[in-house]
Amino acid sequence: MINKTHFSPELLNIIWQNQTTALMLLDESFQLIYANTSASELLGLGEKRLLGQAFDDLFNYHSIDLKRIAQYSLVDGVDCHQHRADVVFIDSRHAKLAVSTRRIKHNNTYYILFECRQTDDEIKHDQVSNQMHQYQAARNLIRGLAHEIKNPLGGIRGAAQLLQYEGDQQERDQCAELIIEQADRLRELVDRLLGPNQLPQKSYGNIHQTLESVVKLSTLDNNRDIRLIKDYDPSIPDVYIDQSKVQQVVLNIVRNAQQALVDGGEIKIKTRINYQHRRPGKAPKKALLIQVMDNGPGIDANLRDTLFYPMTTNKEGGSGLGLSIAQTLIDQHDGYIECDSWPGHTEFNIYLPFTD
Repeated sequence: MINKTHFSPELLNIIWQNQTTALMLLDESFQLIYANTSASELLGLGEKRLLGQAFDDLFNYHSIDLKRIAQYSLVDGVDCHQHRADVVFIDSRHAKLAVSTRRIKHNNTYYILFECRQTDDEIKHDQVSNQMHQYQAARNLIRGLAHEIKNPLGGIRGAAQLLQYEGDQQERDQCAELIIEQADRLRELVDRLLGPNQLPQKSYGNIHQTLESVVKLSTLDNNRDIRLIKDYDPSIPDVYIDQSKVQQVVLNIVRNAQQALVDGGEIKIKTRINYQHRRPGKAPKKALLIQVMDNGPGIDANLRDTLFYPMTTNKEGGSGLGLSIAQTLIDQHDGYIECDSWPGHTEFNIYLPFTD
């Protein structure tokens, strides 16, 4: 049990001053009344120059949304986050900050607590990492395309050579049919790479009826000791989606899970309403959440960051287009898919906008 007598004001101040996160306390007019050592170092200003300053005067320029922070600060205990704010300090240094704020109350007076963290190095690291993943995905795409194209082209070339010397009409017809067949195969590949080109045919329907169709189709393909578990929220009303496209997406994910569970296991399909769901760059809104979870070996770490890229697969004979198409279908609904995986657990979270 913590002995509160050990936490004297002096000790608490030492703790605050030694935080690596820049901490600032402002009054409701955004005037600075406290800053720890990390805040002073970040801003490049001494404590005497900081205290009593208006927040805007701490920078030559900043994109911190003070209006939004003021709106959020009307409610106690509600955080406001801005993950990438551009700032130019008084000494002309430029930086990107992650900012979190919360309104707090002390002695019937309200304050705004600012937490700031410089993220330039993290952003650069993410950019380099993303570039490497994109480069690897592009290489895999090119190699996959080359493999898929090479065989039909070989067949077309061989048939064309035979046509040059073949005098028998029946043989010539067979060569022509082979060329047409292989050309159609190439066209089908291109169509699959481009993804679905038909707009969703949306209508109101029961999401659980759609998922029951997935369960039935999956059960027919289930030749292993795999249990399908359903965890539905029966209170979810009808949703406005293209039922067949959503069924295609969930079925693809469930079948991938079945293929991963080579020694048997469990697959759970779960539905919930996700309130105040946050998507980067968009306002919070209510969303329908469909989760598909399994207790298999997990997704290869080398594939996780490029999982939804075309031609990304580690399955023998797999096209690597299933999840790419699934992402496109959900994107057509203005939704998106997330995946999280570690040994013994993989989950796909499908978010679809929901309106009452």
